[in-house]
Amino acid sequence: MIRETVGKVSSDLIKKPHETTSPVEQMREQLGEYDKNIMECVERNKKDFPGDFYVVVLTKRERLMQNVLRNYFYGRVSCPTPDWDQAVYKYNRKDDGIIFMWVIPSKQSCEEMMMNKHLIPLEEYKLLEYVLAFHDGTLLRIAKKLNGEKLESVELQDFTFKG
Repeated sequence: MIRETVGKVSSDLIKKPHETTSPVEQMREQLGEYDKNIMECVERNKKDFPGDFYVVVLTKRERLMQNVLRNYFYGRVSCPTPDWDQAVYKYNRKDDGIIFMWVIPSKQSCEEMMMNKHLIPLEEYKLLEYVLAFHDGTLLRIAKKLNGEKLESVELQDFTFKG
């Protein structure tokens, strides 16, 4: 079986007519390897972090191949600051379980969802809840509380985007 390179697949896709995909469709396409990568990240980080920790998934576009998205999985002890193109999970060592915290799509997708809240299909409501919680600062307050930080800070007022 001959496997094509990401560059060749990307080049072939660029030649095809442009099709738009929603953030939900993108997530569905990536779920197969996604769960496996989360579990691998947990196993790698169990050795480095003695207690609970967070798994962060950043989604980035390749610079030279704008139609290629890659997920980067890493662990950290503190809860990350919510940001665009990010999903966060918490690993609980006592239960040996993973808790899904939030997912935030791209800035453009968040802005579109905020402007078109009334048009969001039912299956995307949960994603809209995360977008709204990101926008109003709720996710930032959760992260600060989990990290033992003060809730009232300048960053809290300046962090949310205008949608």
